[in-house]
Amino acid sequence: MADIAFLLLIFFLVTSMIPNDKGIARKLPQKCPPGTICDTDIAVRNLFQIYLNETGELLVNNQLTPIDMMGTKLVAFIDNNGSNSCHYCTGAQLATSSEHPNKAVISLSTHRLTPYSEFIRVHDEITKAYNELRTNYMTTILKKEEDQLTTDDLHEIKEAYPFLISEAVLK
Repeated sequence: MADIAFLLLIFFLVTSMIPNDKGIARKLPQKCPPGTICDTDIAVRNLFQIYLNETGELLVNNQLTPIDMMGTKLVAFIDNNGSNSCHYCTGAQLATSSEHPNKAVISLSTHRLTPYSEFIRVHDEITKAYNELRTNYMTTILKKEEDQLTTDDLHEIKEAYPFLISEAVLK
């Protein structure tokens, strides 16, 4: 009887599918070398603050905002060109938004009881905003379609609009 149970166990282990979840693809920061200070001072105008509370409500720069509207605000913030040093930016050059896309940092803070589905929706909106900016750069500056891009073009696009995000979980 034990032989049959063991054979059945082996059979189900061999034939069952083990899910391979990929998670969210994000580039993690480099490890800080010992003895060096790796804190970076970020000007307040270059910081886009997002807070997601335990009920899934979203605060963007301390204002209650629907998730659908966050992407529009984020695009305007990143592409602002506040220092007038970005030749490809088309923003309004507001004094309260980022100086340059290379300096724009998104600070995402979540409560530890935040629903995972809302967390994913916020990450999706952030990714959509960057994709919109990068697609616009590709079509207006590089004047190419997606299937015509070279590796150097992709690198240039990512340098023009780097994905800078800082995440923290609050208690």
